[in-house]
Parts: sequence; C-alpha cells; structure tokens
Amino acid sequence: MLGYEALKGVIGMAEAIDLLEATLRHEADGKTFISPKFNTDFGNGSMRVLVAADHAAGFLATKAYHIVEGVGVRYVVTLYRLKDGEVLAIMDGQLITDLRTGAASGVLARRARVSGPLTIGLIGSGNQARTQLESLAAVYSVRSASVYSPTPANRERYAREMSARLGFPVTPVDSAQAAVSGHPVVVTASSARTPEPVLRGEWLDACRLLCAVGNTRAQFAEADIRSFSDAKLVVTDSPHAFEEAGELIAVARENAVPPSRRATLAQVVSGRAFIPAEGRIAFKSVGTALQDLSLAARYFERLGARAKLSDADGLGSLRNPMRSG
Repeated sequence: MLGYEALKGVIGMAEAIDLLEATLRHEADGKTFISPKFNTDFGNGSMRVLVAADHAAGFLATKAYHIVEGVGVRYVVTLYRLKDGEVLAIMDGQLITDLRTGAASGVLARRARVSGPLTIGLIGSGNQARTQLESLAAVYSVRSASVYSPTPANRERYAREMSARLGFPVTPVDSAQAAVSGHPVVVTASSARTPEPVLRGEWLDACRLLCAVGNTRAQFAEADIRSFSDAKLVVTDSPHAFEEAGELIAVARENAVPPSRRATLAQVVSGRAFIPAEGRIAFKSVGTALQDLSLAARYFERLGARAKLSDADGLGSLRNPMRSG
C-alpha cells in the first residue's frame, strides 16, 4: 500500500502531462479499454468505480472512491499486471486524482496556444483548482489570475498560497462573473452540487480555452449550455462524457454541439482532430481510470518496493479531505 505521503513529490506536473500524452496515444491507437463509471448510492453516501486497461503498457487499473456525507471523499487506485492479473500496488488516489485532472487540461493547453503572457480566471479554490492552475502555468506564460469561491476565507487562502507557489499574483474576487470575465483561459473546478450552473457562457466573450473539471455527475451542471454551444470545438477526456456529466447531457439533449464539433483528448493528441486557430475550445473533464493508470504505473516504477511494506503506510493512511471550493 502506497499512502498519500509516500506519493507526494514523486511526479511533477510537467512529467504528469507527458505521461498522459503517452497514454492518450495508446488510446488513439486502440490499445486501451475505458469503462463507463459504475455508481452506487448507499444512503449516507455513494461509491463510484472506474476500470481501465492499457495493453501497450501492460497494466490494468481500478479506481474506487466513496463519499460519506459530512466526512469527505476517499480514493483508492489498484494497479494490476495485465498479463497475469497480479496485484502490483494499492495506492491512495487523492493525489493521483488531483494531479491527473490538472495534467489532462495541460495536455490540451499545449495545443490550444494563446499568445503572450495571459491571465486565468478560476471558479473554485479546492485541490483541483490548485492543480489546474499549476498545470496551466506549466504550459503558458501566466501574468496573473483571479479566483472566486463562495467562501471568502477559501478564496483568500487560495490566492495567497498559489501566488507564493507560482510566482504571479492571484487575486480573490467576490463573484463568479468577476473571476472569469475578460480572461482568455477559464477554469471551473467548483465543488457546487446543483443543477444550476455556476458558469454562464455570456461571461466568456474573451475565452480561448475553457477547462470545466468540477462536475462529473449526471444530475449536476457546472457550466451552462452556451458555454459549450458557442465553442468551435468541445473536447472530452472520456468517450463516455456525454452520458456522464450533466452539462454535456444537456448539450446532447438540445443538439447544441454537433458531432463535427466534438473530439476526445486522444483524438487531439493523435492529430485526428484539429484545434481551431481561433475561437473557443471547451474542455470537459470527467476523468478516467486510464489517466489514473498512467500515473499509478510510474509511481509503481519508482516506489514498487514500498508497495509491499506493511501497515505503516497502509489503508489507514488513506486521506479523506472535505471537498471545498
């Protein structure tokens, strides 16, 4: 078992982006399997399970995460050797989840070029908002950023910490519209769980790249239909995204984005889908176990001996962070 502390600092953001790119090429070549998400509610919480295989790399992975009301979320990634099914490692999945979600946006940002030092607008101040900004800063020259969270203390702490970490000013603002208006790159990583979107397309006139990563549930929506329908290209990281995320379910129901303006991240990486030179690119990330597998395999490569250690780094070390945004 590899706990959270064992994984910290082992993989940096630039490397994570590279790892996802390599795995996405395997996906584009038809050498992978990605399952839809399996969801189960159990009264005071829910469980989701994801499965993926990468035949080119030789691994299978599962990711299970459960939410208990009032407690938080725990993530567990299990890595298997594909040829014989041997369990190679069980890992805390919190860091893997945050890192690969940020890295997925970085993969697309490498191709959605924006000239000159740019600004970023963010809705959300939790773990994924942190790795999103870190990933975009690894790809772009960033001049400044603005952040909104409905909790003033959260957005102020985020701005203070990320300014110090990344070396450019991050300013807390008091509304979602103020956070995103006028920015060429916009991120939604909100923990809001409501059918009412926190992002409106009418606020995105200056937006070149939208990365919507906060909602992965069918009953919720993070961004409204216009956020996607006005885009020249809508990119998803999973072939199942239009059946899983509430905002994309609404887009499909209204026929707001025709298939000709849709692509998967694997298609973009392989060159089978092209990034428009102008106009908005909207990226909706729901996450896949294939992304988890990509990072888990590298963690195992570097820390495999530790995976066989005893309870000192065992299941008791699984984190249960409260969601915040």
